[in-house]
Amino acid sequence: MKSRFFGVATILMLLGYATLITNQVIAGEHSAKLTTSIGTGYFGGPGFQTSMTISDISDQVPVGFSIGLGYTSVYPGKAADARKIFINNATNGTPDKSGQIWDLRLDLVVPARLLPFGRSFLTFGPRYSMFTGNFEFIGGNEVFSVTSDQWGFGAGVGSGLEISPRFDLVLAVGVDYYFKSSLVGHDTSYNPDGEDVNPREDYDYNDADDAINQPGIEPQVMFGVRYKF
Repeated sequence: MKSRFFGVATILMLLGYATLITNQVIAGEHSAKLTTSIGTGYFGGPGFQTSMTISDISDQVPVGFSIGLGYTSVYPGKAADARKIFINNATNGTPDKSGQIWDLRLDLVVPARLLPFGRSFLTFGPRYSMFTGNFEFIGGNEVFSVTSDQWGFGAGVGSGLEISPRFDLVLAVGVDYYFKSSLVGHDTSYNPDGEDVNPREDYDYNDADDAINQPGIEPQVMFGVRYKF
């Protein structure tokens, strides 16, 4: 829970900083270029992302930085196994499940001539994700969630095609890698270091990780629109 509070605090801090820079650029107090984008696509499941990019920091530093926030709907994992590993061995009820990921990404953006259209660029940087898998056994009186907060790293390539002085169409592809992290559900926690809390029977972290679809290696494909201030 503490790590989730830290992740949310980090998101708010970075968004606050981005808002400050936005105001400076609009007021003409900052020489960098500012763009904001929103797009939809596949991020381990269908979802959307929004980001703000500060580029051309100076004539000597042509690179930029991007802060992004995304939401993805994902397959949460194996409901029956999750119930056994985190709750009990009951088998009654009809399973219903859903999963979602909120993620924060901070990227270094480097201009590069890689794609045959538009202005292409490379991105790479750290990631932070907050995964929640929801499980309900209808008629079995069992409802629980499994959560995992993870740090990771990602890289990608994209290109923006100008359609007006203010708007670009943007296509981006990449891949993210997330490090294994604690899986927490009900009063049980399974940890990569083996220091589990209230584990069920002889289950361990590998069993929990196999049952729950927390982020691992995740492909990224996004198509959207970018606005230039």
